[in-house]
This record gives sequence, structure tokens and C-alpha cells, in this order.
Amino acid sequence: MIYEFRKVTLIKTRKPQKKDLNADLQWFSESLGLFSQRDKERSCFRIFVELVKSARRRQLLSSDDLADKTNLTRGTIIHHISHLIESGLVAQYENKYMLRVENLETLIEELQRDLQRVFEDLKTMAQELDDQLGLLKRDKKSSKVISD
Repeated sequence: MIYEFRKVTLIKTRKPQKKDLNADLQWFSESLGLFSQRDKERSCFRIFVELVKSARRRQLLSSDDLADKTNLTRGTIIHHISHLIESGLVAQYENKYMLRVENLETLIEELQRDLQRVFEDLKTMAQELDDQLGLLKRDKKSSKVISD
């Protein structure tokens, strides 16, 4: 099965104490792994914010549009857009980009479904490997070995 992403980074951080749109957006973005040590200008965050704004207008943006709006080079835009697409946050239509879905809540729901499918595949494989390797399954509550 093919999923919408290849790499998702989730980071557990503290929510902002005070309600502030910019701080909340930064927390949301940081939790999705949009910040890195190398990204000193928070370029990926700036691109993500422009894509969120364009979602409100139901508008697709080209890399040139994003470069104009963020004052970043087209090369920087392409680099970060590739990361956002790979993470399953952004979709590409022809040479334009938009959030994968129409709003942030739905975006998280979609990511959650994608990850659930991955975990289901991993669990199935783990069970098969346990059987092949003769690893015993234990009851989580009592630590007793369960024999099949």
C-alpha cells in the first residue's frame, strides 16, 4: 500500500501558556517538525503560514508566489516544499502547492489515519516475526505467558 507521505516528524513540546495566534501557529508547526537547527530564518514555518493563508482563500501557490510572499529564494522554497510534501502536509498540483486538505484539523485527522495504517502494517509484521522467531506473547496486565 502507498501512503501520502514517507517521513513524518512529531515533536512533543509545551503548548503556549497564553492564547496568541502566532505562538499557537509556531507551536503547531514545531510539533509537526517544521523547525530544524539549520533553518535559522524559520523559512519552512514562513512557507507553511503562507500555505495556511492561501487555504483560507482556496488558492494554489507557485514556488514564485511563495518566494515573493516570504522574501525567500526559489531554491529555498523548493527545498522546504519538498519536505512538506514528503511529510504529507502539502500537495502539489501541476506546479502549484496547497495544504493537503482545506483546514488544519482535517490535516491532523488525515495524518492520524495515515499513521494508523502504518502502525497496523507494523503490528501485522511484528506478529508474523514473533511467530517465525518463536517469541512468546505476554499478557500485559499479569505478565503471564500466553500460549496459542
